Amino acid sequence: MFNPTDPVAGTSEGTAGDAKGIAVPGIWLLIETSGRTGQVGLARGGEIFVHRCLDPSRRHARDLAPAVTELLQSAGLAPTACAGVMVSLGPGSFTALRVGVMSAKTFAYATGCALRAVPTFAAVAEQAPPTCQHLWVVADALRGQAYAQLFRNSPQGWQPLTELLLLSWEQWRSQVTMETCVSGPGAIQAAQRWPELALTPPDTHHSTLRGLYAAGSRLPTLERSELFMLEPLYIRPSYAEEQRRSQA
Repeated sequence: MFNPTDPVAGTSEGTAGDAKGIAVPGIWLLIETSGRTGQVGLARGGEIFVHRCLDPSRRHARDLAPAVTELLQSAGLAPTACAGVMVSLGPGSFTALRVGVMSAKTFAYATGCALRAVPTFAAVAEQAPPTCQHLWVVADALRGQAYAQLFRNSPQGWQPLTELLLLSWEQWRSQVTMETCVSGPGAIQAAQRWPELALTPPDTHHSTLRGLYAAGSRLPTLERSELFMLEPLYIRPSYAEEQRRSQA
């Protein structure tokens, strides 16, 4: 998929915005495939200096590797110039997450660079306004259920107060206080049922490269043995897998 020994050329750069996390040394490849539109980027010194969005009408598997190659070429970098890769771990699109994680593992293995696996809800939390002190990140898990996780704003950044939960929408709503902000891919859906919820701005609801970089800058690098065992963050199996189990 990636050839770390191939030299690349190109000088153009595009600005994608700043991350508010800790500046980690070196250049980092960012892979975000949890949502409908995949994104890849390169970051250095707290800034994302070039990025690409994948075509939402096509599969991430078809576009991701060429997009990474084009990204590196546009920055005039060889794959081995990257200190590491950060990848969104989920929850999100089952197939897209699997493609993103596999691509990140392949890149890290081929180049020998570091790999950091970033829970998607942690990336979403990093995008919340600083006025928020407590934040629920929520997404539709279908079948009347929600994925949800509570975070707290601290001097060290956003810290999780709960594990990633799978529960009914009503169970989740019973735990949300008036002082708590709500974000995530399911925030608008939640507000349609409960208009009194305090939502963060809509442009903060989905994981971005900025949030991924900020959250990933605070996480440890995986050991080489952990790299091979890394899987997307699934609380429950895919619908197809559930169907197979029900028929067994």
